Amino acid sequence: MSVEIRRGTDRFLTRGDGHFTRHSFSFGTHYDPDNVAFGPLVCHDDHRLKAGTGFTDHPHRDVEIVTWVLSGSLLHTDSEGHTGVVHPGEVQVLSAGSGVTHAEIAGPEGQVRFVQAWLTPSETGTTPTYAVTPVDLVPGELTPVVQLGAATFSVAHLGAGDPVTLPEAARVHAFVAGGALQRFSLAEPLSDGDAFRFTDEPAHTVTAAVPTELLVWAFD
Repeated sequence: MSVEIRRGTDRFLTRGDGHFTRHSFSFGTHYDPDNVAFGPLVCHDDHRLKAGTGFTDHPHRDVEIVTWVLSGSLLHTDSEGHTGVVHPGEVQVLSAGSGVTHAEIAGPEGQVRFVQAWLTPSETGTTPTYAVTPVDLVPGELTPVVQLGAATFSVAHLGAGDPVTLPEAARVHAFVAGGALQRFSLAEPLSDGDAFRFTDEPAHTVTAAVPTELLVWAFD
């Protein structure tokens, strides 16, 4: 059983022309042998892209890529002929499988902020798939958004003072994507960009200090 708190200010930072990214795990030239993954979660990036900028065609293979847009819009194209525009309140899932090349570009209306997670799949070499799905979030509750094998991605939109109980699972990654959580027995307040990592912990209840968006991965 363990509880780890990762502050957003301690995460790796990559800057480029028109974008910057904070990495929760080792990525590219950023390497920490003690922080390469959390169960099947190998990437949890918080991206900000200026309008019209982003990531041109690049390949992926045998990875599940889940994208949640916090503001703005994100344009997707890939080598399988899929296209999509992802807005807040929608989740994008790209299963790279046997191999796919894709591009991600910020929409024309302004900066986009999105959080993207990569997971190792339970099966390799599958046919690539792509989907964008609207999500009907229940205010004040943790709403399941994506199920990938033993991994569940959930989102909570909380008002100030709203409590929410995190799942009890072998591993839980809870990321504050906006707002802040009140201080409680395990930690000082967590704010935008901070995260909990729970391993074999019982269910914990956290409370929003202000309007807060919480992104939670649970791995059984």
